[in-house]
Amino acid sequence: MCSGRVDLEFILRAFSNGMDGVFIGGCRLNECNYTTQGNYHALNTALLSRGLIEHIGLNPERLSVEFMSAGEGIRFAEVTNEFVRKVKELGPLGDGEGIDKEELKSNLANLRRLVPYIKQVKHEKLGKPLRNPDEYETYFTSEEIDSLIRDEVSYYIDPEKCQACMICARRCPVEAIISARNQVHIIEQDKCIKCGTCLEVCPTKFNAVRKTSGEPVPPPLPEDERSIVRASKEGVA
Repeated sequence: MCSGRVDLEFILRAFSNGMDGVFIGGCRLNECNYTTQGNYHALNTALLSRGLIEHIGLNPERLSVEFMSAGEGIRFAEVTNEFVRKVKELGPLGDGEGIDKEELKSNLANLRRLVPYIKQVKHEKLGKPLRNPDEYETYFTSEEIDSLIRDEVSYYIDPEKCQACMICARRCPVEAIISARNQVHIIEQDKCIKCGTCLEVCPTKFNAVRKTSGEPVPPPLPEDERSIVRASKEGVA
């Protein structure tokens, strides 16, 4: 499998499943057999992942990415053995960092929920070939990661604008929108993946979907107050 196929979700899922360390191995940089340069994508994904797990208190050394050819068997053995030794020194996931297991589980779950949002926000940087090794450590700074999480965007539906057209609900990729005929729609924040699809598809004549950053969304209307009363059409004599 091309290392470019390695996704942020794969890495976070491995840690969520209790893996003490994650190793990513790819072809030598600038030697892609298919000219897709997927190994650069793997590098950027790994660098971003290291910043994200450090943000929640895990040692970034638990994630390693290395590039070598299929003919470098000896180097592969040396690199993997060294990584295994390092992970053993760090100890079981979370224990070495002194993180409560439930807290760690919750933090990893939150990061996984934000994967689509993170990939969307960092799409340009993830796709940029990082050819200078001196940039690796500073490509995704701790301040950048902190801001990414702190200023997380959220979407909600303005009850005074919503016309219950159900377009956003039909287009939501994770079915996070509660909808019913003639009822104000509600975005379930615990299911929303921050992809922005609802904002894009909401008809401009309604402009009901709102985007906010770094602050909680307004509480949804109670269920018994969501009915939309439409003006009746008078017949023409």
